[in-house]
Amino acid sequence: MTKQPSGPVLGTRALNRATLDRQLLLRRSPRSAQEAVAHLVGLQAQNVKPPYYALAARLDGFAPEQLSRLMADRKVVRIVTLRSTIHTHTAADALTLRPLVQPARSRELTAFRKGLAGVDLDRLAALARGLVEAEPRTMAGLREALRAEWPDADPQSLAVAARCTLPLVQVTPRGLWGRSGQVALTTAEHWLGRPVEPAAAAEATDAAVLRYLAAFGPASVRDMQTWAGLTRLRPAFERLRPRLLTFRDETGTELFDLPGAPRPDPATPAPPRFLPEFDNLLLSHADRTRVVPPELRGRAWQGNQAYRTLLVDGFLAGVWKLTEDALVVEVFGQGQGQGQEQGHRQGQRSWGAEQDAILAEGERMLAVLHPGTSYDIRFGAVVPRAGR
Repeated sequence: MTKQPSGPVLGTRALNRATLDRQLLLRRSPRSAQEAVAHLVGLQAQNVKPPYYALAARLDGFAPEQLSRLMADRKVVRIVTLRSTIHTHTAADALTLRPLVQPARSRELTAFRKGLAGVDLDRLAALARGLVEAEPRTMAGLREALRAEWPDADPQSLAVAARCTLPLVQVTPRGLWGRSGQVALTTAEHWLGRPVEPAAAAEATDAAVLRYLAAFGPASVRDMQTWAGLTRLRPAFERLRPRLLTFRDETGTELFDLPGAPRPDPATPAPPRFLPEFDNLLLSHADRTRVVPPELRGRAWQGNQAYRTLLVDGFLAGVWKLTEDALVVEVFGQGQGQGQEQGHRQGQRSWGAEQDAILAEGERMLAVLHPGTSYDIRFGAVVPRAGR
């Protein structure tokens, strides 16, 4: 008979407030940008601007130049890691997390095996390393250079193989606020001037579990596997079990947590927050109901398009966009979609109070990230609807 999880039950609001606290979203943190990137174990960075919006929502006194300076000084980098997507990481994390997630990169490569028939991957990695360390290369440039060596192979597969076998970082000016540029790649070792740290499997995985819980807990094994894009993490949690607390969610799923981690009162106020598309808050749990009410599942996406999201009372409540002259905010159901029907909220707040708080947060975000630019703030449609 399977042993049922034991421990106190944490409801949805309790999980929401605990996660928001660790994500620096209950109150803005005085941490530096570098400290925040380290604490959050990286920021999703498929596009250039999301890391800046993510930090603006979380930090007191943040200015975009702070993150740009860290990138220019090579203290943080853009690199493919968690879930095989681009993240902004501290230099130290780029060198340790990339080996940890190599199994996911290897799985990604299997889809391109047909186009790599006859290609020695070790030789390809060595050749690609020499090319990008001689000078940063675009994916197109790398693809063409490798094609000269393997003319019968699929060019795209060759470039993917280099990306999956080497720890490639995007060099600046890519990623700088207001400047940026096309993606050009070199190795993390070459860019940072020190070697990638080989993964000592158990130690590296255990350390990652503890850091994940500090930033996203309380959480289940499946939650962390979703965040990392890895499988078979149960042994690490079992090794750490004597050092952890255990809880259950309302469905009975076992949750792990650090003994000293904050778990605020579920009634703790959560101010509105404007988050970027692909924010890790919404992507790092197998069960996302701690942030995304069930009735709003999928509302922040359309096809493969992700929208910038708005939190009200700690839960997904709408989406937003910037036009040439306005911040446009779409609140689902005019504030009635934050999970009230599911009991996520305690008490009622008027839409007028919510609207005022959203406007104030929007004005603050614009002042931090777009000072000197005049934007109106208006409520309206962001997500296209059929028949519009």
